[in-house]
Amino acid sequence: MKIICIGRNYANHIEELENERPSEPVIFIKPDSSVLLKQHPFVIPEFSENVQHEVELIVKINKVGKYIDAKFAHKYYDEISVGIDFTARDLQNKLKEKGLPWEKAKAFDGSAVIGDFLPKAQFSSLENLTFELKNNNQTVQEGNANMMLWKIDELIAYVSQYFTLKIGDIIFTGTPKGVARVQPNDVLEGYLEGQKLFRIQIK
Repeated sequence: MKIICIGRNYANHIEELENERPSEPVIFIKPDSSVLLKQHPFVIPEFSENVQHEVELIVKINKVGKYIDAKFAHKYYDEISVGIDFTARDLQNKLKEKGLPWEKAKAFDGSAVIGDFLPKAQFSSLENLTFELKNNNQTVQEGNANMMLWKIDELIAYVSQYFTLKIGDIIFTGTPKGVARVQPNDVLEGYLEGQKLFRIQIK
């Protein structure tokens, strides 16, 4: 199982971090060791002073695919959820300044939170899904799939040009504005269309 993440897919987040708007999706990968185990807290790593939350819509691939046409991409997943792409922002900024890869800042152990999956069939439109992240019962990030620069099916088609998608692979589709540093004792909860799909504590 691999986790394929999309960066800079929401204009308001691009502006928030003062990044350049990409002409095509930005892709990076997290290993399976980055998945935060169920019922486990997220422990802030010693190598960062500024780990930030990034809540995202995520989809689980249900069959093998390569060079998938966007009009057929909907056949390659039937479940959807929300997750967190934890990012060591201070480390990422140092790596970016040197033109180096982001993996140490994005793919460390426990950096991927995967919520409980729901059947996509229960939603009338996957292009108008609302999701949010609460920190200590306060909403800190809100997003809607209609704000994406590239929609889910477009992302699947694009990613499959470079990587064979396999059963169980997860695609993180990008985060909206509102990313912020996490602190010990924070409690983060992720919601999709009002349904809570994960709850984790920060230590």
